[in-house]
Amino acid sequence: MRVPWTLLAAFALAIVVDLGCLAAGFHPGHMVAKGLLMPLLAAGAARAGGPRLLVAALLCGWGGDVLLLSDADPAFMAGMACFAAGHVCYLVLFRRQGPPRAGARVLAPVYAAALVALVALLWPDLPAGLRVPVACYSTLLTAMAYTAATRLGPVAGLGGALFMLSDTLIATGVADWPQPPRPDFWIMLTYAAGQFLLVRGALDARPAPASAYREVRSTTP
Repeated sequence: MRVPWTLLAAFALAIVVDLGCLAAGFHPGHMVAKGLLMPLLAAGAARAGGPRLLVAALLCGWGGDVLLLSDADPAFMAGMACFAAGHVCYLVLFRRQGPPRAGARVLAPVYAAALVALVALLWPDLPAGLRVPVACYSTLLTAMAYTAATRLGPVAGLGGALFMLSDTLIATGVADWPQPPRPDFWIMLTYAAGQFLLVRGALDARPAPASAYREVRSTTP
């Protein structure tokens, strides 16, 4: 089954509204639209017959989205924990797809180097209480992105990479590094695209149902 077009359209509309509100600096609209993104995507994944772990990962992302609407430090930590739980769901789900694809292991040094470089560069500028949590979270995120790329293929791999880029923008903001104009716009753009591509990759990687296989066999001369 494919994701129903009505839910895809609603998800796309929520992204457009959210990005428009961020570009215009209209925070109340961003709060509403951001809170709709992952529930709509999770509903679409569920309607398409996606596995429970996929839906759970998206709902964990929704919890993180809502918590990160607050600027309070406890909310940031709780939001990071929600996203970490989502990455665990993704990891378990992706590993069930079987062994890494042929030649995919060459990506391991690339992801490892990116993780080490990022944590090493950010470490001195992060608040002391966030250094270890951010390092642990970054390791989990990188493992998820690597597993998506090596077990599901390029679509999910791009999704994982965009998720990493989104969270890197958040981390550099916390470290008080120079930011692009309207950083929240780019954070949400890469995040929403990353989550969508992870869902698309996970749904595409599902084995064909037995009924479809029997139908193909029955039409074969």
